[in-house]
Amino acid sequence: MAQRIVSATRTIAAPAEKIFNVLANPALHPVIDGSGSVKAPKTNPERLFLGATFSMDMKLGISYVTKNRVSEFEENHVIAWHHFAQFVWRYQLDAVDGGTKVTETFDYSKPWGILIEINGTPKKNQASMERTLARLDSYVTTGSVDA
Repeated sequence: MAQRIVSATRTIAAPAEKIFNVLANPALHPVIDGSGSVKAPKTNPERLFLGATFSMDMKLGISYVTKNRVSEFEENHVIAWHHFAQFVWRYQLDAVDGGTKVTETFDYSKPWGILIEINGTPKKNQASMERTLARLDSYVTTGSVDA
């Protein structure tokens, strides 16, 4: 199986716990989303945990709902989830001088990942992840998101 992974990294001047608490709160995902496709949370747990499921109202041309399952959860270090196609969104937080290095990864290594590669989705996701990390940075350091 081909390894298809896109990632973005940013150092945020905040402790991992504060950043992780945002990532583990599905209600805040639309706030930090840099793609513009995550519109609103559905009925979800207040805080994610390993095995938790959560749904989001989405829009990429058309509106739809996606249901995700948390597949990795290591408090203040790693959180990841996937939807029905098994593509994985993962965040890893590592302490560094000046704050926390946050790496967001989109793994579309499943055989059908070639289908989204053809239309340029991974390149678009790269730019969206960079915007997401900038929004996450702004939210955890100032309490708001720059437009």
